[in-house]
Amino acid sequence: MTAQPHALVITAPGTNRHPDVMFALRQAGATASTVNLVQLAQNPDALRAAQMIVIAGGFSFADALGAGRLFALELEHIIGSELELFAKSGKPVLGICNGFQTLVRLGVLPGGNDAALGHNEQGGFQCRWVSMKPVSKNCAWTERLTDDIYCPIAHGEGRFTCDDKTLQSLQQHDQIAFTYSSPNPNGSHADIAGICDQTGMVLGMMPHPENHIVARQHPQFHRGRRDGLGLPLFEQGVRIANA
Repeated sequence: MTAQPHALVITAPGTNRHPDVMFALRQAGATASTVNLVQLAQNPDALRAAQMIVIAGGFSFADALGAGRLFALELEHIIGSELELFAKSGKPVLGICNGFQTLVRLGVLPGGNDAALGHNEQGGFQCRWVSMKPVSKNCAWTERLTDDIYCPIAHGEGRFTCDDKTLQSLQQHDQIAFTYSSPNPNGSHADIAGICDQTGMVLGMMPHPENHIVARQHPQFHRGRRDGLGLPLFEQGVRIANA
């Protein structure tokens, strides 16, 4: 019997999607626990003991100074470059929505002066269900995925922007993990819904696959819709963590 990998879900004040992420991870075959920033500062070894790390969504620190900025500053102070070392050791890292914003701010995913997650093109908060297509074979999280994932978005700062050079680099290194296959909901460049780092181990995405793990969560379940589950993404993460 394959051992269950342990996933550590990092939270901050304002994180609110961690219960959904924990459910998804457990359904996918992992054990899971949460750790907040204070606990992580007191016990940084918790990071090294995990086989997978997830930064869940929400509105960390009330999105003060920009979504994910204070969360990233706190993580940089507490664990420094540990997340990058974690990924380079072959362990998967996932940032969803505010977690994606945090990873970009932290520099674990392309960011800084090269890329950013800005205010939605429509100028307001977007909450709707969208389809996204897995398109990267370099990203360990998506290399085995074939079907679109149908799941909600809920963000005000989800528009991925970058300069032409960065976009060309992302395309050249096959780092665009997901693109919106339904109408682009926020104006992201090249319809980008998620990207990975060059190791393929770190994935950041704006949509919430943890909110469509079982068929009954589909908004049209009672009309017979069963497509687009997010569970295969988490199952792939568990597979990587067990490798």
